[in-house]
Amino acid sequence: MRFRQVHLDFHTGEHVPGVGARFDKQQFQNALRIGHVDSITVFSKCHHGWAYHKTEANKMHPTLGDFELLTAQIEAAHEIGVRAPIYISAGHDEHAAHEHPEWIIRSYEERGLTSSPNDFTRPGYHRLCFNSPYLDLLIAQTREVCQKYAPLGIDGLFFDIVGVQPCWCSHCQQTLRDRGLDPEDPANIMALAEETHATYARRIRETVDETDPSIHVFHNSGHITRGRRDLANMSTHYELESLPTGGWGYDHFPLSARYVQQFGVDYLGMTGKFHRSWGEFGGFKHPNALRYEAALSVACGAKCSIGDQLHPSGKMEEATYRLIGSAYAEIEQKEPWLDGVRAVSDVGLLSAEAYHGARSSSNTATDAGAARILLESHILFDVLDLESDFSPYHVIILPDVARMTPALQQKLQQFVDGGGKLLATGDSALTADGSALAFDLGVTYGGKSDYHPTYLRPVTPYDNMEDTAYVMYGQAHRTSLAEGGIAHAMMENPYFNRTAEHFCSHQHTPNNVDVPPAGVAISEGKDGIYIAYDVFRDYAATGILIDKRMVQLALSLLLTQNKTAETSLPAQGVLTLMEQPAHARYVCHLLYASPVRRGNGVEIIEDIIPLHNITLTLRLPRPVRRAYLAPQMTELPMEKNGQSVTLTVPTVDCHQMVVLE
Repeated sequence: MRFRQVHLDFHTGEHVPGVGARFDKQQFQNALRIGHVDSITVFSKCHHGWAYHKTEANKMHPTLGDFELLTAQIEAAHEIGVRAPIYISAGHDEHAAHEHPEWIIRSYEERGLTSSPNDFTRPGYHRLCFNSPYLDLLIAQTREVCQKYAPLGIDGLFFDIVGVQPCWCSHCQQTLRDRGLDPEDPANIMALAEETHATYARRIRETVDETDPSIHVFHNSGHITRGRRDLANMSTHYELESLPTGGWGYDHFPLSARYVQQFGVDYLGMTGKFHRSWGEFGGFKHPNALRYEAALSVACGAKCSIGDQLHPSGKMEEATYRLIGSAYAEIEQKEPWLDGVRAVSDVGLLSAEAYHGARSSSNTATDAGAARILLESHILFDVLDLESDFSPYHVIILPDVARMTPALQQKLQQFVDGGGKLLATGDSALTADGSALAFDLGVTYGGKSDYHPTYLRPVTPYDNMEDTAYVMYGQAHRTSLAEGGIAHAMMENPYFNRTAEHFCSHQHTPNNVDVPPAGVAISEGKDGIYIAYDVFRDYAATGILIDKRMVQLALSLLLTQNKTAETSLPAQGVLTLMEQPAHARYVCHLLYASPVRRGNGVEIIEDIIPLHNITLTLRLPRPVRRAYLAPQMTELPMEKNGQSVTLTVPTVDCHQMVVLE
């Protein structure tokens, strides 16, 4: 895959006149050059259902005339060495939805309707069911595209709006009835949804293989679900759609990248040029935002993709490509140090989403809070699922919700028997019934606390934690010190819970100073450390610093001399370390930008403040002969101490690479 891609949206309604009328090959190519673009995804079929080339399996856009826009775009791109993967809207086809409303996915509430859902009166797309005859139409359209464009060379296919989607349409209900199953049962519907998606992906692959089995295919659902490798493996590579201002936020991409980086396939980070999200004509990010987002992609081992939307006239907006070029010109200079890399990680974070096997706001918040703490603490980490190999890590984090199953307990026992350590929080590391901790973490478990909030008082000094009572908003868990356990912090209860009859001050009751501590808040045993709070979910919700300090204290105790990297980067800075085996070198990425919230919760990057004299210490398994800045090729003096190398990075202006050979 190429490093500097553009995803060129082109969802164009039938009432727009003159579609493609102002396309000009030279202008198209010039825009790509301005943007330093080396791959651009162009459209065969859009969400409105129209094709942008001559077709027998579909219908051309009614105002396109006889002009084959897709063909012209592919030929123009290939002429200047730019790849041109082809986009096919799979789940949305508004033209088909109007002609065959019985193909539309139905919710449980709509299951008895005999006509289309009553929302054709509002602007928006309808999602179609792949268990209906629509799938045969989509297969025919895919086959036609493959056969038509094979002579030009197909650089890949991108299928959009797919995934496991429960549906109560007449076709799904009849399928279940034919099998003797109750179509009212959500479990039956969900099982059919899984089967339907698998059938769709298999038939697409078979159809593509008729032309060329080497064609890359990606199925986009807007998120790579952690714990669903079966779904991820239906694609040949991953395009991590993650527009920070479009609803994904700046926490989403690092989580997704650190999950897929263990799979050994190419992946890219897909952001957008828009102020907010897809379909926004005339919206532009600040160039510094795109610089940072592209740098974050490559720092996480990914290629880059920036979303744009072509004007219906077919003319490229050169202001957009000057904006994109501000980011991609930098990436182009850095590519020699970006390809063929693998991440170096000390810690494995078992994803709450992967553990529970489904997405939910609670599990997503747990993962986001954990990743945010690790990023701000500059800990090198991967995001794991239950199939991951735990052995490469020094510490496995079990965040908030990971009670034991027999298989997971056995796998973790092998990990600690091999010298690894656990960091468990909240419900994690408990037996399935929640009655006891399954590992020696220094305490005896006593159930969830009845008090909220409670307070934490540090015992072990760390950073700027004072000998005082810190309020803890997350769910507290009662514990008592076990034989051989070490208490690093104690728990204190309030005088009483806040009720209409019993309350004190504006928010909550203070800690009761007249009674002994209520238990151990942070404990250590031979297998690791237990934090008796749901700290990660709480950090995602409140951002209270004591949550982060607790995790930092625990990891400082567990990693000891196994911490690969340390830096003076501020909390908002990002640190990653990649090994580039083919060149016998490591590449350390330092990034810094500070998003601010504006308007209705949109995170904006505008100003990037350069950082100066950032210290970096790395403990690497092989001696370092040389250190330098890339792409500047400026040599850096090193201070060596055993396996440690310490150096000072003079300036970090958004993104700086440090190469160690």
